[in-house]
Amino acid sequence: MEKKRIAIVIGTKAELIKCMPVMLELQRRKEPYLFIHTGQHPLQKICEEFGVKKPDVVLSKEPDKETKFWSRINNLSIFWCIEMVFKIRREIRKEKPSYVIYHGDTMSTTAAAVGSSRLFNFNRSWKGVHLEAGLRSGKLFEPFPEEIARRISDKFSDVLLAVSNKTHNFLTKKYPNKKTILTGNTVVDSSLIVYKKAKKENKKIEAGYVLINIHRHENLKDKKRLSSIIEIINSIKSQAIWPLHENTRYYLEKYGLLDSIRKNFKIKLLPLMNYEDFIFLMANCKYLVTDGGSIQEESLVFKKPCVILREATERQEGLSTGINFLTKLNVQKTKKIIEDLDNNKLKVKDFRNPYGEKGLSKNIVDILLK
Repeated sequence: MEKKRIAIVIGTKAELIKCMPVMLELQRRKEPYLFIHTGQHPLQKICEEFGVKKPDVVLSKEPDKETKFWSRINNLSIFWCIEMVFKIRREIRKEKPSYVIYHGDTMSTTAAAVGSSRLFNFNRSWKGVHLEAGLRSGKLFEPFPEEIARRISDKFSDVLLAVSNKTHNFLTKKYPNKKTILTGNTVVDSSLIVYKKAKKENKKIEAGYVLINIHRHENLKDKKRLSSIIEIINSIKSQAIWPLHENTRYYLEKYGLLDSIRKNFKIKLLPLMNYEDFIFLMANCKYLVTDGGSIQEESLVFKKPCVILREATERQEGLSTGINFLTKLNVQKTKKIIEDLDNNKLKVKDFRNPYGEKGLSKNIVDILLK
């Protein structure tokens, strides 16, 4: 069998979404790569939807539901992560690629960074590459455990692919002996590729709606925080669509908050949907209300105002564009922002996307194959 110069370790849907443009470019160039799946999320169906090959290796059984852990750190998740370190190490040693790529800030990312590092492979021939390196919120537990995961992943990597000028400057100062390259964020390509596909399928929806996305565990586990978020969401005067995560529904029911949403005739609750349908909704919405991470970047691609229901964000570059609003969960301040958006008082000005432009994934492949 032909030796694979690149191994890609992926565990979650978000990682696959952002690695997808790189994988498609490798396939276009007929460059073989090793796809290692940790099993953190179910990925088989989404691979088919994106047109990328299915995993060559699956290290643990995929869950039947959305995820194994709901972002919780407990004995089970810690043991699983440690187990993945050694399983990833075993697979990388078999193939001996030139590069091991991992994306973002999940438990799978951390396991890949550590498992492929020099700490466990003294005489290795490969280098660890952190895709989407350098993001920081400045608060260790906002978001949790992602902020910790990305710090560990940067520390154990050899090549850091920075998503913006800000992250590039930070990484070159923090790790002067590592190879840091400004590439932009592959989510730019991911969202545009998927939206192009969605438009071809003639999807239709009425205009003027708000798109809601809430799932951060530090918000869900805190009843006071979640109550504030529901108060904010109930203040929306436009029609709204809310695809509901399984864990979000669980905590809304636990704290007795779900009924107030169900009684709000302005809000339409939907089951969690695939990325293509979600991107189509995002590209055509009035504005976004979210506590997510990647959605902040995607909002910039489609120039959609984004109300961020968090105390802190690692996507700080977006705040300078004038359409990303970090609320710090201040209820009255957030209601005022929403009121202005409902009344069309915000004019979106032209801005340069701090995370890059279309086609940046091809540049990443050029870097890896040169």
